[in-house]
Amino acid sequence: MASGAGAPGEGGFWRAELSETVRLAAPMALTQLGQIAMMTTDLLLIGRLGDTALAAAALGHTVLFAAFTVGMGLVTAVAPLAAQAYGARSPRMVRRALRVGLWAAVLFGLPLTLVQFQAESILTALGQSPETAALAGRYLAGMAWVIIPGWGFIALRGFMGAVNRPEPALWITLAAIPVNACVAYALIYGAFGLPALDLLGAGLATAAVNTGMCAAALWVAATQHPFRKYRVLGRFWRPDWVLFAKLVAVGLPISGALLLEYGVFGMAALLMGRIGTSAVAAHQIALQVAAILYMVPFGIATAATVRVGQAVGRRDAVATRRAGFVALGLAVGFMGVMTLIVVLTRHAIPLAFLGEAAPEASKTVSLAATLLVLGASFFITDGMQTAAGGALRGLNDTRVPLVFSAISFWAVGFTSCLWLAFPAGLGAVGVWIGLSLGTAVYAGLLVWRFHALTARRYLPAVPAAPAQAT
Repeated sequence: MASGAGAPGEGGFWRAELSETVRLAAPMALTQLGQIAMMTTDLLLIGRLGDTALAAAALGHTVLFAAFTVGMGLVTAVAPLAAQAYGARSPRMVRRALRVGLWAAVLFGLPLTLVQFQAESILTALGQSPETAALAGRYLAGMAWVIIPGWGFIALRGFMGAVNRPEPALWITLAAIPVNACVAYALIYGAFGLPALDLLGAGLATAAVNTGMCAAALWVAATQHPFRKYRVLGRFWRPDWVLFAKLVAVGLPISGALLLEYGVFGMAALLMGRIGTSAVAAHQIALQVAAILYMVPFGIATAATVRVGQAVGRRDAVATRRAGFVALGLAVGFMGVMTLIVVLTRHAIPLAFLGEAAPEASKTVSLAATLLVLGASFFITDGMQTAAGGALRGLNDTRVPLVFSAISFWAVGFTSCLWLAFPAGLGAVGVWIGLSLGTAVYAGLLVWRFHALTARRYLPAVPAAPAQAT
């Protein structure tokens, strides 16, 4: 009888966790979708310039994301550190977590911005055609300036989510979507009295809009309720090297894992470049669909980081485990439904990207549809690994996932891509089979890791705020 009375209570905890995770994840996922909507808008506009321009944009993104992911893990680490401090009821530590995240955005962002201006030389050295490399370099001449404000917005968004108020980041992103579309259209094609700058205009538009988003988020965090009580700009230049070192210790492995993951996809784009222009364009279309779907599990993963981190701050091992597995179930369920939709609409999706250029790019359309079918298993395991990785970040467990990333994406994934594409003669199809294998291995390892840690009720130490004002 006692057992029967206790079961509904346990079920109630799971339902409450599901409710809280959905409440956090929904605006976070919509924020991610809003950001990918801006990128998709850019690609739709660029696609109407032709296959070559779309392929150049894809290669340009390869160079940009390699640099962007170096610091992305550092600013992503703001969320778990701030969430743990929030759970431990330490508002000064919440502020300090954001502060060192913004420091990292500037200190690491300046040199990596300069690297973007060498994109043409980098791509030429990697074997891309001079024409495509030159166009990609032109694109990144404008896009380079997105790194620091982009990282700054991620840090601010992580802070807002950590204190259970992710909505302002969503409103800022939603407002930016039409602005980005108008500015990008004007600068790409020449409208409203502005010059037609084609790919350079697309890059400049994205950088300008992201700068505005970062400024708006900083204003909200500094002046609006309930964020202003944290005084996020108070003592902003005060040295805080202890917490900065903690941010680096947690964040650099995140950056490393992301770089290894995105590096495989970047190398996949380069392999496609060796196969042909149609392969690059088809790969970019299929990958953009995967990126759109990925944004919802990414939002769920961010919510998992917050929920797990807050439970860690409260020193509640049971809630820590529950938060991670609820997020994992949500991500897998969502991706299962969306995968079915993509498979059923695989022939229509490439037409939306290519528009009027589609009749002249029938090979690209057909190949993209095939890659979308191959992505059926990839999409689901991608959701799994994303949610499990977010839960592990809430535990500050980032070094072992870095090792898992190297094994999964390079020892398994890239090796399979290379062999299946060329010696096995499967071309673009072989590349996507390899990507799917690597992602499946990574997902399995991360889920096992979270289960192993939480089964023995592991909780990391939470940094405490010093007695003096910070």
